[in-house]
Amino acid sequence: PHTWEHSLEVQLPMLQRVLKGFELVPVVFGKADPAAAAEVLIDSVLDDRTIIVASSDLSHYYPDAVARRLDELCVRDIVNLDIEAMARHEACGMKPILTLMHIARRKRWQAKLLATANSADASGDKTRVVGYAAVAFVDSQGPNTMTETTNPPPGPAPAYTSAQRQRLLKLARTTLVRVVKTGELPEVDAGDFADELGTAKGCFVTLTVGGQLRGCIGHILPREPLYRAVMECTQSAALRDTRFKPVKPEELDRIEIEISVLTVPQPLAYASPIDLLTKLRPHVDGVLLRVGQAQSTYLPQVWEQMPNKGIFLSTLARKAGLAATGWQDPKAKIWTYQAEAFTESEQFPSRPAPGAH
Repeated sequence: PHTWEHSLEVQLPMLQRVLKGFELVPVVFGKADPAAAAEVLIDSVLDDRTIIVASSDLSHYYPDAVARRLDELCVRDIVNLDIEAMARHEACGMKPILTLMHIARRKRWQAKLLATANSADASGDKTRVVGYAAVAFVDSQGPNTMTETTNPPPGPAPAYTSAQRQRLLKLARTTLVRVVKTGELPEVDAGDFADELGTAKGCFVTLTVGGQLRGCIGHILPREPLYRAVMECTQSAALRDTRFKPVKPEELDRIEIEISVLTVPQPLAYASPIDLLTKLRPHVDGVLLRVGQAQSTYLPQVWEQMPNKGIFLSTLARKAGLAATGWQDPKAKIWTYQAEAFTESEQFPSRPAPGAH
């Protein structure tokens, strides 16, 4: 069955260059079900000394500009492990790719885009091209050295002590009660916050009830002392978040407060939407998207609600009033930042949970 199938053969020079001595088990796909094939491979051959290679071209015989766009979307869905979307793209080795994606999902592997190209890069003929890409899937928990570039790096050591976190949360709670009942901020002595809490920082205050968002407002850039920013963001989250009605006094006991202290956003350089996907770090990076006058941001905590990077960016774009593909606009700019987040339930574990009686 391998006589007329060159997709196996073309992998040999690369495997020989990288692995030197190895044994090869060739597999040609017919009408196999990718999900079932993945289960067989996981159960029968997959171990720490086995590499599974799926060989395929991408788009075929389109003009260069069209092909690059088609291949970019295809690679995006491979990197995101979006099996359903990938099945709609062009790839002559679709079933091997889908099989490998099923395995990667099951094993919780992470994707690393290594390269993209097409035949015009070698021949110079841009009228009818064939697309290529190289994507590696690696075990995020294993010893593979590629995990150094695919795993999110460990977060920085906490900048604030438990005592400082508690002071900020108590200040936010005092502010919340005061503004809900009177509309005015409480008076505080700036001298009580002469330590790190008096340093200018960006921050967000998030209010939740039973785990559901009740208000969230913040300052992305540092423009005032942190303690003051916490007070103003608490007031705005309670009374001025246009997605919700103002908080009422009878809700106060049910509200949980979370404070997120931000690092200064840094511009993220990337060459293409696919490159952006590979550079974002889930659960580590907060993201600020700007296209013209439209902008929006998601805190790092929002990653917990998103199944992949593409959906994270698509919903972020819609939040800014853009189309879901707005993050792919050539004029789009991305900044990333990190956050130190802490909640009342974490810092005051002995206190009754909001809403408990």
